[in-house]
Order: sequence, then C-alpha cells, then structure tokens
Amino acid sequence: MLRDSFGRVATDLRVSLTDKCNLRCTYCMPPEGLDWLPNAQLLTADEIVRLVTIGVERLGITEVRYTGGEPLIRRELVDIVARTTALAPRPQVSLTTNGIGLARLAGPLAAAGLDRVNVSLDTLDPATFKRLAHRDRHADVIAGLAAAAEAGLAPVKVNAVLMRDLNDHEAVPLLRWCLDQGYELRFIEQMPLDAQHGWSREGMVTADEILERLSAAFDLTADDLEERGSAPAERFLVDGGPAKVGVIGSVTRPFCGSCDRVRLTADGQVRNCLFATEESDLKSAMRDGASDEELAARWIAAVARKRAGHGIDDPSFLQPSRPMSAIGG
Repeated sequence: MLRDSFGRVATDLRVSLTDKCNLRCTYCMPPEGLDWLPNAQLLTADEIVRLVTIGVERLGITEVRYTGGEPLIRRELVDIVARTTALAPRPQVSLTTNGIGLARLAGPLAAAGLDRVNVSLDTLDPATFKRLAHRDRHADVIAGLAAAAEAGLAPVKVNAVLMRDLNDHEAVPLLRWCLDQGYELRFIEQMPLDAQHGWSREGMVTADEILERLSAAFDLTADDLEERGSAPAERFLVDGGPAKVGVIGSVTRPFCGSCDRVRLTADGQVRNCLFATEESDLKSAMRDGASDEELAARWIAAVARKRAGHGIDDPSFLQPSRPMSAIGG
C-alpha cells in the first residue's frame, strides 16, 4: 500500500493529462498563459495507463480522477478512461474539468465507463466569467453541465471559487441555481497555487464567510448521515435535505490528517501533496526500462515521505514552484 509515516494510506490517485488549459482563470494563471510543457515531456497514453495500472493492481488505488490543466483537450481521453475502467479491480473513475467541450464528449465518456464529473463554474454571469477566465465561454460550460447530467454522469458536481470583489456576492445565487438544476455545489477556498504568486490570506473568501452568507438564505445542517472520512468537503443538508452543499476549507479548515490522495503530473512526477516542494520522477525511470516492481517501489518511497500537513500557516511555508495547472487538481 501507499502508506506514509503518519499511517495515512493513499487510495485516491489524481492524474494530470496535460498542463494546458483553454481558460485563463485569474486564480490559476496570467491572461497570456504559461510556458507549456513540450509534448515529448508529457506521458503518452500508454505510459499513463501503465502507471495507473500499477497503482490499481499493486498499490491499492481505488479511485482515479483525471485532471489537468484541462483534461478534455487531451485527444486520447476517452481511450484512457475506457482502459482505466477495464482494470481489475475496477477503480472509480472521475474527471475534473472546466466543462468546455463536455457537451460533445459527455456521451462518449459515459460509454467508456466514466462514473462522474466535477465541473468548475465560478459565476452565473457571462460578463463576470469573461472577466475571471479571460474567455467568453460561459455558455459552453452551462451546456457541458447539461450534457453530463443527460449522459448520466451523476452526481454532477460544480466547483466554485469565490474571489473578493469579483464574484463573492454569488454564493447564494449559485446554490439556488445548482439546486434547481440538480447539481451538487462545492465551494472551494482559493489556494496559494496561482502562477503569479499573488494569493493572500486577506483576499481569500474563507469557508466561514461562505457558510455565513449561505446561512442567511438557507437552513444548513451538518450532514451526519455518513462519515466524512477523507472527503475534502464538509457537507451540509440544505433546508432539511436531501440536497446538499459542500465547502472545502483547504486553507482555514485543512483535512491533512485524513488525506488519502496522491498525484501524478502530466510529465510523470509523483507528488504526495498538492503543496509538496519535492517530486519523484517515474517517467524517466520508466523510459529507462524500469520494471513495474521498480516503479511501484519508487512510488511507495515517494508517499512514505509525505509531511504531516500542507503548512500554509507555518512562517516557513513556500508556495510550490508549479501552479495548479501544472500539478493537476
């Protein structure tokens, strides 16, 4: 198993398929974009499937989530998903996406066995979307969400990041809209993972603020019907349920003590934490002829070094050199 020195076992694998994205969200990257990884440095589809297979068959991975950048722009995505869902034991397979292109791909992805999707949507206002993402693609995201629901990729989850003086007034409207559409909304605190290194605690809309705004319009009750376990979101019944809303307080309410995630970047680096400052290179070893056993051993060693927590509150905290788009969500 992928066990660290604090007894946590990683069973949830997040795999970035590309560092590229077709949006330029301000909490992630500058308007002009970034210097993307050369294609030769990216894992091939066969290499991705090989590493995922090692994780599932040898190391106890039970859930695989494909991320980016934007995973929908990876041409082999449907094939990668189909090959992943064919593994035994079969892992749960999900996708985190900005939704652009999902209207076209939701059906093929469902046919390939994809279980569910998380779609980023930070605003209901197309003008605010354009200001935040520097692209006029709001309608495409809305269409992608509808297509995911129609294809049966349920529960369709919506991820929203609130930014002060930009969209922080939309907490209640976003929840009302998601309730009407049958989507499950999760608010996520903005994290220090932007390429510009412009994040500040003062500018972040906290989980407490989000809950205060929602509670002014809805009756929120902590969801005690199931154990939270390693889930990052605190979930609340809305007006008695069954609808729920989640709040992920990654900064102010960290869940490091129960974390079960490990990450594989698009260029084949194992990251044992989203905020890790060290990586373990599986790609080079694989291309140099390492066996599955050797790759598994490297992976085990990488996870064993995982720290107790992300350390954002520590004065010595250093933001990772890679932004979120290059790490994978």
